[in-house]
This record gives sequence, structure tokens and C-alpha cells, in this order.
Amino acid sequence: MTKRKHVFAITILLITMFITCRSESIDKQPAYAPPTTTRKIEAVPPPAIHQRQYNDLTFPKTVTLCGERVPLENQRVWEMLDREFTIAVWNQRQVFLWLKRAARYFPYIEKQLAEAGMPDDLKYLAVAESDLQTKARSPVGALGYWQFMPFTGKRFGLKKRSDMDERLCFEKATGAALQYLQKLHSMFDKWTLALAGYNCGERCVGNAIKEQHVNDYFRLNLPLETERFIFRITAIKLILENPQRYGYNINPKHVYPPLDIDKLNVNLKRSVSMIAFASALDTDYKVIKELNPHLFGNRLPAGSYQLNVPQGDGVRVAPILRRLAPKAAPRTKKSKATYYRVKSGDSLGAIATKKGVSVKQLKRLNKLRGSHIQVGQRLRLR
Repeated sequence: MTKRKHVFAITILLITMFITCRSESIDKQPAYAPPTTTRKIEAVPPPAIHQRQYNDLTFPKTVTLCGERVPLENQRVWEMLDREFTIAVWNQRQVFLWLKRAARYFPYIEKQLAEAGMPDDLKYLAVAESDLQTKARSPVGALGYWQFMPFTGKRFGLKKRSDMDERLCFEKATGAALQYLQKLHSMFDKWTLALAGYNCGERCVGNAIKEQHVNDYFRLNLPLETERFIFRITAIKLILENPQRYGYNINPKHVYPPLDIDKLNVNLKRSVSMIAFASALDTDYKVIKELNPHLFGNRLPAGSYQLNVPQGDGVRVAPILRRLAPKAAPRTKKSKATYYRVKSGDSLGAIATKKGVSVKQLKRLNKLRGSHIQVGQRLRLR
């Protein structure tokens, strides 16, 4: 081997040995070398879990409705009331609206109940029926604060026409509801049964009493809707009687005050423009419409009914209506129909000339196609 080849071989050997040693050194290094200075790592606590807490609200151990004790010792009765109470008491939005609307409508209902000698608890029936909403309507056609069906409303004097529906008149409907409840109470002698009859009809309750030989509402098997209905009234009473007990605190400034209105009974022979009437009262058409939800259209209809106007304007109504009501057109006295008995030798032309009518009129009034007439025939002249 020449000297040059010998040097080259040694060089290659040294390079190979260096690469091998470098590779082994790298393989022995950890995949990650920690820093030379250490830092204390503090444990991060898990995020706080906020759970909303609900309290178990319940009603008193003794409950009455219209002076009748609710037998809560009966487990089924307790559960029925608990169901309706739980549904109602946790419906916060609705309860606040009940409280606000009750401030407007309860004073009038309470006064009417007291004057009639009826239990004050009956006012909660209106809440159960309509939530005290003016135009509440059921799928089957019951309407208004007290949810009268058309036929029942008519039975108790509520007019229903194309231009008027007194089921929407708060005062009229309240009077009708109290009459109906008095009638039901006279039939069943218990207010709970009267309320049941208000819901499903006196015939339904009467038949159930007769068939089951029981006249106690809490022992009768009635339609489920009716059974729930009485417990719903009871639940509403419990909440509205003592709202603070269940966490409802309402600012007195936020309740809806009774409407300041004058109520008049009018009897119009002819309809009057409601827009012109409102203008004459120096108020808006919208005000008159909202004060009288029982009147439809844009005219005060003919007939007798209650008319509500802003307080203080009642004394102005009569002269305004006299001025706005159109004068009745003079009645034309209709001439009585006169007849002519055909005689021998008569013709249509001769009869027409004699009686001052036209042949055409004679044919039209007597439905004649030609000119042929008979002796003794009775012809209408007018």
C-alpha cells in the first residue's frame, strides 16, 4: 500500500469512529431536557359549580274554599291541590300579572259579592277562567272575564249581536256570573258543587250526584277538567291571599288601578259614528274603543247597552248623542194594495185607463204574460 492510500484509510476510519460515538451520545439524551432553574407550579382549582337552589313551597295544613274545608287528610285530595298549587306558584310571570290585574278588577267584584251576600272567594273564579284578561277566548267559544258560552250568556241577559257582545262588558258579565252562581248554589246547596256546575254544567253535576249517591264535591267522580278546575281556584286563592308567603313582593305603584270612567246606560234609535262621538268628547277614538270592548265596529250601535266614557264626561254624553244622531227620515204612508174585480166587457187597457194605472203595471202586479183576463178575476192595481 502506498503512503497516500495508507493516510486516506486512516482518515476514513477516524471519521467513522467519530460519527458512531456522536450517534450513541445523542441516543442517550432525554427527549426533553428540563430547564436548569425550576419554577413552582401552583395547582389551579376547578371552576366553581353554581347550582340554583329551589325551595319546596307548600300550602297551609288547613285550607278552605268559600267556607268549605278541603279534606287534605285524603291523599288524593292533597295531591290534586299540590299539583295545581305547584303549577301556579312557580309560574312567576303569571302570578305577578294576577296581582297587577286583581288591583283593578277585584274591588268591583268584591263589592258585588258583598251586596249579594255571597262568599268573597268567588272572585278567584274569574282569575281561573280568564286570568282577568278582557278578551280571553276558549277554543270552544267561551268569552270574556267570566268565560260565558253564548247560550249561557243569553240565559242571564248578556246580548250578543254582530255589533255587540256583552260577555266582554266587565260589569254586565260580572252581574250575570253572580246570578248564575246563585242559581247553581240554590240547586246544589254547596259552593264547591256550584263552581263545578259553572265549569261543566248543572246537568253534568246533577247526573253525577244522582248516579253516585254522593253530594260532596271531593267525593264525586267528575270530568278531570272540572276536578282540576276547583283545585286551581283554591291554589289561586292561596297565592293571591298571601303572596309574600311565597316570595311575591310587588311594588304598589306597579299594580293596575281601577279605570276612572263614567258608566251610562244608553238607548239609541240609530247608530252613531264612534269617531265623531270621541271627537265631540275631546278624546281619541282608541280611548272609546278600549273602554268599550263589548262594542264592535266604528259606530255606537242602535239599542240599549252600557256605554263607558272617561270620568267626568258622562254629563256631556246625552247632548252629544242628540246632536250626532241623524234625524229620522219622515215615514211615507204606504198606500194599501187595492184590487179590481173584472166585469163583463172589461179589458186590461180599459181597466188601466179607468183606474189610472198602466197595462204594464197590471201585468207585473198580477204576473200576467198576455192580455187575457176572465170575468170575476181579481186584479191587483197597486
